[in-house]
Amino acid sequence: MIIVGLTGSVASGKSTVARWITAKGISVHDADAAVHSFLAPNGQAVAKIIATFGPDIGASDGSIDRKKLGRHVFANPIDREKLESILHPMVRQHRDQFLTDQQRIGSQIVVLDVPLLYETGGEGLCDYVIVVNASEDTIRHRALSRPGMTAEKLTGILATQIPASEKCKRADFVLDTDLDPATTCQHLFTWLDRITAAIDISKSRN
Repeated sequence: MIIVGLTGSVASGKSTVARWITAKGISVHDADAAVHSFLAPNGQAVAKIIATFGPDIGASDGSIDRKKLGRHVFANPIDREKLESILHPMVRQHRDQFLTDQQRIGSQIVVLDVPLLYETGGEGLCDYVIVVNASEDTIRHRALSRPGMTAEKLTGILATQIPASEKCKRADFVLDTDLDPATTCQHLFTWLDRITAAIDISKSRN
């Protein structure tokens, strides 16, 4: 089974790309979605996070107040590391179960959608890595149009990520989302088709 990593800077267009991949019939493991489930009412991480950061970080519905938690950890690097030490093992376990399930049903190719793929060393698990990329101006415009995003918060998020230029150097495929969506999608599908064709050729030779 081929494992493809999908990553990119904040507001690079990665979520849209993940939806295109899913629409193509390829299963995608979304690390952010897994984290959201852990922070949801009675989620797997709720008790540990409240024990670590105090009851004020919890919401009345039994979830974690993600906005409050986000503001806190971006302002406190040591506490951000504490949060990562809680969440990252849970995400890895969730991902490993996904891979086991996909292997069992015979999937040829799967995608791991991980915003901090390189930052966490997750590329070591992947056969290929796609980096979704856009210009700094595009990223800034997209990010600041999101509810609750500020220039200060964006700076803090980018500070936790490897620079896009470095990610692009390390990628097997760089997908430019400054292009129109139809062209970007076609470039993506052409690359994915080439990978799956290589799988079929390899099988035919064995």
